[in-house]
Amino acid sequence: MVDAEQLARFETGRGFIAALDQSGGSTPKALAGYGIDASGYASEAEMFDLIHAARTRVITSSVFTSDRILAAILFAGTLEREIEGRPVVDYLWKVKGILPFLKIDVGLDTEHNGVQPMREIPDLDALLARAAARGIFGTKERSLIHAANPDGIELAVTQQFEIAEHVLAAGLLPILEPEVAIGAPDKVDAERLVKAALLDGLDCLPGSGEVALKLSIPTLDGFYSDLIAHPRVARVVALSGGYSRDEANARLARNPGLIASFSRALLDGLTAQQSDEEFDRALDASIESIYHASMA
Repeated sequence: MVDAEQLARFETGRGFIAALDQSGGSTPKALAGYGIDASGYASEAEMFDLIHAARTRVITSSVFTSDRILAAILFAGTLEREIEGRPVVDYLWKVKGILPFLKIDVGLDTEHNGVQPMREIPDLDALLARAAARGIFGTKERSLIHAANPDGIELAVTQQFEIAEHVLAAGLLPILEPEVAIGAPDKVDAERLVKAALLDGLDCLPGSGEVALKLSIPTLDGFYSDLIAHPRVARVVALSGGYSRDEANARLARNPGLIASFSRALLDGLTAQQSDEEFDRALDASIESIYHASMA
């Protein structure tokens, strides 16, 4: 069963989710944004060491606190890492009071019918058991929708719920993420189809457990209000999806009840070359702007 204390915090706590789940595919771009290009590392192992150092700098910052950060999403490799001599998951919850989530998908499959579903997740149940044993509260799984194709969207959302059932059975809270690309030419229609498929899936979800949803900021303000109010939904969060931080915040603020789960938009403006004072000042400004947009 999902931990009751943590679930109550997730459902009612103020703040937003920091997405710190850069994986093998997204890490080079994240490091480049952080001021470390490919010449700064000679192997994948060195690359992951560098992104862990960047992630550690964020998490240990004095401005990264549970007053404004509700949860953080981690990459699977982070389960084996430490911060200040403690497992990262343990540090997040017991030192910072921030709920730990784990990205469990292993990337996107090839596009078919306008969507990229998730690749098959190898040894899923073993990964979930390991995550639960390490103190992970919940998981996140992403697929990507490029067009308002009913068959493709049904496939992607059905896959999301199938994985979510495994997560719930492991005693964790799943975040389903059927992202609609912000550049989709028929984004509004795609969002309508996604919402309808999600509502159908929620109504048919076995058991009594809750799920969370991570969705693109809707084109139509307030469009997710029925998802936010659904009794099987613990929280609805939004990804920045390629919008600038300012634009993502402005759009988010027009959707009461929707909170952020930003990655690039959160970390934009942070560099390895900054002094600790400069770094904390930039991170504080970013966190404050996203927090206010989430609480609007």
